[in-house]
Amino acid sequence: MNAQARVAVVVRTKNRPVLLRRALEDIFDQSFEDVAVVVVNDGGDPVPVDALARIWDHLPAGKLTILHHEASKGMEAASNAGIQASASEFISIHDDDDRWHRDFLKKTVGFLDGTPQAQGVAVRTDIVYEEIRGGVIEQTGSQGFEHGLRAITLSDMLRTNRVVPISFLYRRAVHERIGSYNEALDAVGDWEFNLRFLSAFPIELLDGETLAFWCHRPSERGDMGNSVIAGADDHQKFDRYVRDVYLREEAGKTGYGTLLYLAQMHGQQEGSIHELRELAERINSSVDELGRRVASLEQTVLNRTSFTDLARRPGRLTGRIVRFLRGNR
Repeated sequence: MNAQARVAVVVRTKNRPVLLRRALEDIFDQSFEDVAVVVVNDGGDPVPVDALARIWDHLPAGKLTILHHEASKGMEAASNAGIQASASEFISIHDDDDRWHRDFLKKTVGFLDGTPQAQGVAVRTDIVYEEIRGGVIEQTGSQGFEHGLRAITLSDMLRTNRVVPISFLYRRAVHERIGSYNEALDAVGDWEFNLRFLSAFPIELLDGETLAFWCHRPSERGDMGNSVIAGADDHQKFDRYVRDVYLREEAGKTGYGTLLYLAQMHGQQEGSIHELRELAERINSSVDELGRRVASLEQTVLNRTSFTDLARRPGRLTGRIVRFLRGNR
C-alpha cells in the first residue's frame, strides 16, 4: 500500500500508452502536489505501462504504483483495486484519456477543506473531441457538459448521469457508508455509484471556470475508443439493469401499488407523445404540400402575367417573333 497522501488518484488503463502518458503528465503537473497515483492496467500489455512508469522513477517511493490485472476485470474492479492499494483522505478516478485543469486538485481539495460537512465536490466540465493521428492527440472540438446545472441533485441523477469521474473528488470515508464500486456492472458504474452517494450525501458543485475535460474520440473503437461511444450498447443494457434492480428493491419494500400507478401514467404519457409526433408529421406534410402549391401558383401567375404583358404590347411581341425566326434560319 502507498504511503498516505492527501489525495489518491486512480488511473484505469488498457492498451493505450499515448493516452496514459498524457494522463500521468496531467496529474504530476497539478499545482497541488500531495498526491499518490495508482495506475491499474486492466488486462492490457504490461510492457508499455512499465516503460512509462520509469519516466517517473525520480519521484519519492509511493507516489506512483502500478497494478497489473492479467485479464480484464472491468472498470469498477479496477477502481476498487486502486482504492484498496492506496491510503488517502480524498479519492478521484482519473481515466487515462481524460484531463484536468492544473488547479483542479488545489481548488477541489480547498473546497472540501473549507467545507468540512461536504463529502464530495464536482466541477464544471467540458467534453473535448479528439483524434489520434500518427500517435499524436489532436483536439477537434469541444462543448460544455451540463453547464446549465445549478446544483447536483438526486432527482436529476435518476434520469441520467450528471457527474463523470474526471470531474469528481470525494472523501474516502464515504465508502464506509455506501460501499465500493459495483463490479457487476460492465458500464454505468460511475452513475450507479453516484446514485448511492446522493442517497446518503449531497454532491456539491464548485461553480466557475471549467476544471475538468472529458475526452471523446468518436471515430475510435476498441481499446482506443471512449466507453460511452464505443460501448453505447453496454451503457443502454446496464442502464436498464440498474433501474430494474432498484425497482425490484423498491417493490419489495413498498409493494406494487404506487409502481403500477406510475407505470400506467408513463404509458399514457408515451401514448400522448406518440400522438403528438404523428400530428407533427401530418402538419409537416401539410406545410410541404402547401409550399408546393404556393410555388405552383406563383409560377402560373408569372406565366400569365408575362403573356398578358406581351399581348398588351403587340409591337414587342411581333419583334420577338421576328428575332426568333431570323435566329432559326
